[in-house]
Amino acid sequence: MANWQTIARRIRVPLGFALAVLYVWLARPTALSLLMGEFLVLPGLLIRALASGHVKKNEELTTTGPYAYTRNPLYLGSLVLAVGFAVAARSLWIAAVMVVFFLVVYVPVIRSEEAFLRGKFPQFEAYCQAVPRLLPRLTAYDKSGGGFALELYRKHREYNALLGALTITAILVVKLVWR
Repeated sequence: MANWQTIARRIRVPLGFALAVLYVWLARPTALSLLMGEFLVLPGLLIRALASGHVKKNEELTTTGPYAYTRNPLYLGSLVLAVGFAVAARSLWIAAVMVVFFLVVYVPVIRSEEAFLRGKFPQFEAYCQAVPRLLPRLTAYDKSGGGFALELYRKHREYNALLGALTITAILVVKLVWR
């Protein structure tokens, strides 16, 4: 039988889409909540984009760019996005569901991915000692290495996060106008 970390990895995206339907139904945006939420959504998208343009998944241990500040910038970006959309939606139910979803699904996924990296890259343990799991450190761990690569951003299809955020924002605007 698969352990919860394996199950969480498999269900996180489909469950996210199902929760998006619940989100749209429960969201009660105002102009102010939408504006305040977007001030968090944009940095979340930027963090994810920068991380995606640096990481070479399963090829090398990425310790530069956003990975010089946090071991999981993609998840940090997702968390910032989620908080932004929770603010925009103006619903405590949505905020509660997002917290539970992160704790029950994403924390085990992060642990699972770190176990994989620990086994694949011998230098991962030293990296873990120096760089926090989620909340970023103030100074860069590693300033060497290459910069952002648009081809990596495209390869990882990170533009889907932008398209999803634009879609949810458009739906919130429609809900706001029709209310």
